Amino acid sequence: MRVIAGKYRSRPLKMPPGAGVRPTADKLRGTLFNVLAAARELAGTTWLDLYAGSGAVGIEALSRGAREVWFVEAARGPAATIRANLQSLGIAAGWQLLEQPVAKALDRLEEAAVTADVVFLDPPYDDADAYTATLASLGQSPLLAPEAIVVAEHSKRFDPGAQFGALSRYRELKQGDAVLSFYRLA
Repeated sequence: MRVIAGKYRSRPLKMPPGAGVRPTADKLRGTLFNVLAAARELAGTTWLDLYAGSGAVGIEALSRGAREVWFVEAARGPAATIRANLQSLGIAAGWQLLEQPVAKALDRLEEAAVTADVVFLDPPYDDADAYTATLASLGQSPLLAPEAIVVAEHSKRFDPGAQFGALSRYRELKQGDAVLSFYRLA
């Protein structure tokens, strides 16, 4: 696994220990960023990388000029891997790591008046409740900027849904077993 483009291009990333983490593949991550770059300017944006795992998506965002990334990862091993990846790349600023469940982290971010331009969520594929709860929360949250894009990575055998409060899916992109569902505020 590596950083695809930007300031840290081609630099390797560590994987979290254990079999419970499924990082976003390099090819899918490249596709994600190509689609996002076509939709909006990525430089200077604020990101939420929810269920962050290795932190690869948020690190890719920082590499491509994101101003700020909030990594949210409740599991101790993956959180340590995120820190190790950031340290190995020499990224000392522009990020925060919240080691807590996503629901609590979203509440904390709302209290801090964070406004996100891009939200990426990649819970375990078999945790349908995590998709529903997180997307429903984001669909009624003040965390999203008016032009925010929310992206959910999920299995092709599962559809998280098309509408969550003010969030509406506007695009699906399938690649192998994975699907990226893109949402915007209605």
